[in-house]
Amino acid sequence: MDVDTRLLRYFAAIAEEGNLTRAAHRLFVSQPSLTKQLKHLESQLGVRLFTRSSTGMKLTEAGHALAARVPPVLAGWEAAVSGTRSAGRVLRVGFLASAANYAMQDIVAAFGRLHPGWRVDLRQAPWSDPTAGLAAAEVPVALLRLPLPGDETFGVRTLFSESRCVALPSAHPLAGRASIAFRELWDDPVIVAPSLKGNWREHWLALSERDGREVRVGAVADHPDEFLGAIAGGYGVALVPASTAHFYARPDIAYVPVTGVSPSEVAVAWLPDAGEAVADFVQCCLDVTRSRRTGCGTCSG
Repeated sequence: MDVDTRLLRYFAAIAEEGNLTRAAHRLFVSQPSLTKQLKHLESQLGVRLFTRSSTGMKLTEAGHALAARVPPVLAGWEAAVSGTRSAGRVLRVGFLASAANYAMQDIVAAFGRLHPGWRVDLRQAPWSDPTAGLAAAEVPVALLRLPLPGDETFGVRTLFSESRCVALPSAHPLAGRASIAFRELWDDPVIVAPSLKGNWREHWLALSERDGREVRVGAVADHPDEFLGAIAGGYGVALVPASTAHFYARPDIAYVPVTGVSPSEVAVAWLPDAGEAVADFVQCCLDVTRSRRTGCGTCSG
């Protein structure tokens, strides 16, 4: 049997007020309409819920049984409605470690000004997923680093680029240098992520800048702590974005600028037909990163 929650609310108000007139006033309905709705509920349940007396409406035994159960039912329904509406106002955003770290807080704040009441749910993806959740449709938009595998599937806009440096153990012979030519690192083993393949592999191993020299893999790591631990432990070196030195500073690791390699590009990517909220988030990414470069500008709606 399906009972309209509105009827249950009417019943609860009558039970609490003990008077049809007061209950009708509380519910902003007419007394005849409330009486009609009460009779409809009793007809559906097949029992009398109230008896009239000179002092008002008194619950029958069946009415008492229902009155004990209605409040938690209505509370549960309210929680379900609230949760559903909240879920509809959450934007899931994937990101890779260090991608747009400098700008993320400002981007989220700018989006919040465009969409008051919305919440941005940031989801960090492991390096084994360079699409940061887009490929599996776990998120509709993500901040990541190029090149993006399968980029023809997604919308992509570059936000900014930064130079790359090498992360190496602080005891490495080249750790104290002001800069290192990439060719000086060709013989060092490298730490790689399990996702390294295709153009993603070529970029992070700088294969086109190795003059055909074979890469030796020292260790495979999927998360920043594992990655940096392998470097500090002397298992190899790795090309990383220059901002890594700021966000992942460690006394046992040195970050040294590298010449002879291309920069790293940070981009925002999104699923096709992802909706207005995603389009606004992308615009906020573009506006905020542009304003950080120029020192002016705001997120446009």
